[in-house]
Amino acid sequence: MPTLTLDAAALEKLVAAAVAAPSIHNSQPWCFRLQPDTSTLEVRADRSRAVPAADPQGRALHISVGAAVLNLRVAARHLGWAPGVRLLPDPAEPDLFAAVRLDAPAAAPVPGTEKLYEAIWHRHSIRTPFTGDPVPPAVMDELATAARAEDAALHLPDHAETARLLHLTAEAERRNTTDEAQRTESRSWIRTGDAPPYGIPVAALGPQDMAGHLPMRDFAAIHAAEHQAPALFEHEPRIAVLTTEHDTPEDWLRAGLALEHVLLAATVHGVRASLLHQAMEWPYLRWEARDPHQRPGYVQILIRLGYGPEGAPTPRLAAGEVLEPS
Repeated sequence: MPTLTLDAAALEKLVAAAVAAPSIHNSQPWCFRLQPDTSTLEVRADRSRAVPAADPQGRALHISVGAAVLNLRVAARHLGWAPGVRLLPDPAEPDLFAAVRLDAPAAAPVPGTEKLYEAIWHRHSIRTPFTGDPVPPAVMDELATAARAEDAALHLPDHAETARLLHLTAEAERRNTTDEAQRTESRSWIRTGDAPPYGIPVAALGPQDMAGHLPMRDFAAIHAAEHQAPALFEHEPRIAVLTTEHDTPEDWLRAGLALEHVLLAATVHGVRASLLHQAMEWPYLRWEARDPHQRPGYVQILIRLGYGPEGAPTPRLAAGEVLEPS
């Protein structure tokens, strides 16, 4: 078996992969700490980059950190470890979201690891129209398998249910742009000029749907000068619904792992994604997003899938900025 060393170079690779994960408003609400005695890399919440108006319970914060844990696990396997991941390992430390033990080499490579690792660097949220070409059923089945691997489920609503979910999203978007706290908070994450390496650059903001059919998040709702020209989006968007059986903080973390596993698997197949989280930010609308014809479960996020350009990366904090001293 190879000899693995958890040195500075390995740490930088692991953390760089972790911080490439998606997070609400690109807030990157995470930090990392190595416990050298046990070869454990701790993943902690950084609540200084929370979004309390949109996420008062911290559910989206958990999902964001869970996505970073998935990337960390993939990177550890890529480097040759058999990572042991524990979620919420210490009730006395509620901000310690995960502990990843890196003290054993993998007996054999986990199938698909290299493709997922490569996809980490090409996965970007897309805020522009897709071509409208359908995603093949075999690919959608693979994405559903990725969600199940993380104890979550990916449902594919029919046309009527998709229309209902888009209606709920449109109502949430209307509330987000008229509620002062929500509007002010979302605006605070837009970055211009020489800004910190988190949040969303103005150049990364997408257009609104000319037909008014697909309710994309409008960060520039009250700043018309920043609006891109409206564009025609796909007429029948492919929406996938990510759910968990329960709705505890551990389920939120697992939803984050599942979300990123799905997004990386989609990227492997050249499928692009954007996240429709607006309805999740209003308790009643989130409850209404449950499909009464499905088994009981809790909707965590809606994922729009399709084909289009790879998109541009949004800025990320450097590994050294999120790696705390041991």
